[in-house]
Amino acid sequence: MPFSRYDLSSVVPELHRRTWSAKWAAHPDALAALNGAGAVFLFRKLLLLDAKPERFVIHISADQRYRLFINGNSVGFGPARGDLMHWRYETIDIAPYLTPGENILAARVHFLAGENAPVAQATSGFPAFLVQGNTESEAGANTPDGWRVAVDGAYSFTMEHAHRLQAYAVVGPSEIFDATRHPCNWNGNDFDDSGWVEAKMLKQAAPFGTENAETHWWLVPRTVPLMEETWRGLGTMRSQVSDPPDAQPIREKRWGKDVITFPANSTITLLFDHGANTCGFPKLRVSGGAGSTITLGYAEALLETDITPGAFAKGNRDEIEGKRLLGYMDTWKPDGAEEPQTLDTLWWRTFRYAELTVTTADAPLTLSQPPSVFYTGYPWERKALFEVPDMPELSRIREVGWQTLRLCSHETFMDCPYYEQLQYAGDTRIQALASLYETGDPRLFKNALMQFDDSRASFGLTMSRHPSRVPQVITPFSLWWVCMVHDYLRHVPDSTAFVRSLLPGVRSVLEWFTDRLGDDGLLGPLSDWNFVDWCDEWRMGVPPGALEGGGSIITLQFVLALQAAAELFASDVHTADGYAQLAQKTRAAVRERCLDGDTMLVADTPGKTSFSQHGNLLAILAGMGETEAETRLLMARTLDTPTLTQATFYFRFYLGRALMASGAGDEYLDHLQPWRDMLALGLTTWAEKPEPTRSDCHAWSSSPNYEFFAGVLGINPGGNGWETTQITPHLGALTVAHGSVPIPGDGDGTVAVSYTRDGDTLRARVWLPETGAGSTGTIAWRGESRDLSPGEQTVVF
Repeated sequence: MPFSRYDLSSVVPELHRRTWSAKWAAHPDALAALNGAGAVFLFRKLLLLDAKPERFVIHISADQRYRLFINGNSVGFGPARGDLMHWRYETIDIAPYLTPGENILAARVHFLAGENAPVAQATSGFPAFLVQGNTESEAGANTPDGWRVAVDGAYSFTMEHAHRLQAYAVVGPSEIFDATRHPCNWNGNDFDDSGWVEAKMLKQAAPFGTENAETHWWLVPRTVPLMEETWRGLGTMRSQVSDPPDAQPIREKRWGKDVITFPANSTITLLFDHGANTCGFPKLRVSGGAGSTITLGYAEALLETDITPGAFAKGNRDEIEGKRLLGYMDTWKPDGAEEPQTLDTLWWRTFRYAELTVTTADAPLTLSQPPSVFYTGYPWERKALFEVPDMPELSRIREVGWQTLRLCSHETFMDCPYYEQLQYAGDTRIQALASLYETGDPRLFKNALMQFDDSRASFGLTMSRHPSRVPQVITPFSLWWVCMVHDYLRHVPDSTAFVRSLLPGVRSVLEWFTDRLGDDGLLGPLSDWNFVDWCDEWRMGVPPGALEGGGSIITLQFVLALQAAAELFASDVHTADGYAQLAQKTRAAVRERCLDGDTMLVADTPGKTSFSQHGNLLAILAGMGETEAETRLLMARTLDTPTLTQATFYFRFYLGRALMASGAGDEYLDHLQPWRDMLALGLTTWAEKPEPTRSDCHAWSSSPNYEFFAGVLGINPGGNGWETTQITPHLGALTVAHGSVPIPGDGDGTVAVSYTRDGDTLRARVWLPETGAGSTGTIAWRGESRDLSPGEQTVVF
């Protein structure tokens, strides 16, 4: 049977190969309802059952997004983001929510159009909804038969608040919800849907590769689990402003819950501090308040002043005096009913600070429970351990990095949850490795590799980000994708077949770059955006030599990708040798033309008028140093020469890697000042770049969550698929360190270490798995190496 990248085990074989009996369903006037801005469609179906089933499996999807309800209970949301040729569907067993007799299947489908459409959200342009029963016994759930639909006129959308940010903010609009136009309890069993219309059949539903399928969406199974949804309070109230000044919310206990009543004819603004950045669906439970308006604004940090484009004056993130909130803001208009109603949002929000403003008319409004948020994100299970009693601040750095990783992990990795929610290859390489070490879960990593491969254009390169409805190429990010494929092969057991499916894409990327090598052996002029790092000296992050040709930095990235490819194609000796030889030849060209004999530093171009840490770090990683002494000198000069263009948070991942590769790994803990500075500024997730920064949550800055394990504790795979374990600690000034790393995959294998250092003596206790991946290996320290066997052992150097 041919290899499939997708897990089809929960789908009956008949649905793998042919068009489905279900059809995509839509409202008959769906396009008109959008009005160029967006709309929300409510779908319902009555399902009659003689008895409660043990299993009732459905496959479900929508364009663009759905939230599924069974008998009024929220079951989940989706589909996981993909593209039209790889459109995800979820497989869900809804039996736990079903009862004998009448059952209501319901879905809220929202579709954002025009400028409201999130850049990360692919779409066919047609609002649609799909349910397919897994077998004949579940076929009663199929769309469109028996499904009824209505447009929810309560919703409208605005990008006004995003525009006020004067930044690249493309996650979608703020929402305005008018409860007086909303069909209350629409997803419940007692609702009368006789005024709704029958859902219209739109298109065939067909899996990827089906013969002669007339469809907009080529269906593939979801490749990541359903997202976590966990209740949390909105935060601690930090301030209150009232108009008139003597208007006060009344707080009391009812039914064991804290209830807040806002008096009539007043405007009261409450600022909540969640204590740390978070992602989630806000929830308000309200009653009364006819004619009132509620707004909830969200920000990662408060601003000290009005902002101008690109200038974010935030100061210490813990401080609120003299600051204001500027950001996304949702609006609700309650219907005034005394029966409490839940107000929520279609999409999740990111914030540390949330500003709740209630403006009442002639009737008071009551919050029948404190404002809350349902945290959402990828359901990581953290398994790694890192304990360093000598430097407790390292634990704080790790915790903030972990929170950053969590908030940037959803149905895909994303660069930042507040502004873009886009999966970029350069960011993802760092996120994938850090999360793999923390959790051992490779599924989001695998999903990212597939999606970048899916994004490849006919000319050979991957898109810089995917999924995305707006194409963008960041040329060197395709090279980082090649390195990511190699990372996956090294770290994840039983990954050979999957990686093999990516090799045509690897070859395609490398051919594109090979065709652009100049007569001097360096890459010539490169098209598109050649972003490398957000350095102040480089316009739009593009280094010298990228546009005009002859640049060392991206040429050295090409060398690293060639070296990775030589290992990826190891079973094809001819191809592997070709890549290895080209890597050697290209590296030699950089050395010949860009290495400055006086400083022994690699220049950005053969003109040797500009130098950066970036080119020199990549030169070290590419093995340009001809001796160990030369490599150590290159590393020392890179760190000690202040006139070099400095690596910012993103590229300090490669600084950490170069320290380890050059034999200077014991210095790594001395280079964490940027993270210490962020802690001093009160950041609770890591920023995108040094101050002033747009985003306060960018997981490309979470590289310590990788380096603490791979570098400091020194735990690494010793062969493809973590065949063996290679341990090389770099403790710096630490005298005691303990930790463990889960071996990626479905097993429970763990590598654990406990180090005690006394002067020049290191005592290492090591635990390897008893069998399987990583159960043998080596440990090395200061030039000595010892073999390791399964189980527990103690080694003294």
